[in-house]
Amino acid sequence: MNLIERAKNIILSPAKEWDVIKGESLTISDMFMKYALILAAIPAVAGFIGYVVIGMSFGGLGTFRWPVGTALVWAILSYVLSLAGIFVLAFIIDALAPTFGCTKDLTAAVKIAVFSYTPAWVAGVLGIIPALSVLVILASIYSLYLMYMGLQKIKEPAKDKLLPYFILSIVALIVIYWLVGFIVSRIALGGMAGLMGGLRGF
Repeated sequence: MNLIERAKNIILSPAKEWDVIKGESLTISDMFMKYALILAAIPAVAGFIGYVVIGMSFGGLGTFRWPVGTALVWAILSYVLSLAGIFVLAFIIDALAPTFGCTKDLTAAVKIAVFSYTPAWVAGVLGIIPALSVLVILASIYSLYLMYMGLQKIKEPAKDKLLPYFILSIVALIVIYWLVGFIVSRIALGGMAGLMGGLRGF
């Protein structure tokens, strides 16, 4: 599996790439070690640079930059917990499978969770300029579309069960990443911006 080719193809030609992914004999270890661990570092590293070097401008109040220690703790926790969140999401997708007439297969669920999150990870590079971080939301929306396609192509639920399966998966994703963001902000920033951190985690 070529990381760059996979990331490019899943973003630009997802329908075709999901068919390729479905036929690949990937292990969970392969997907994390050769793909997720690398791409998930992009938003963590970019965010660290952005918050420490560039900072956030507040107009006439000046520019606020995080202390290096605070940003480092934030980056490490964001990285580790985001990866944990991907696995939890895959576990939930797989646990829901029988409810929607699909076969339980954790490896297939990990394929959906890992590869659908590609746009959000890649767009994380925008974190170098904190003011542009909001654009990651657009990439995250595209990741949801990829998850929809992944569920359809890999889990293959009945047509009338695809939408409710997708909706429950979205709910799980929102809860997981709100919790990740909340935990990260509470530990890295203390009492500051706990709720905001939760929202940023998504």
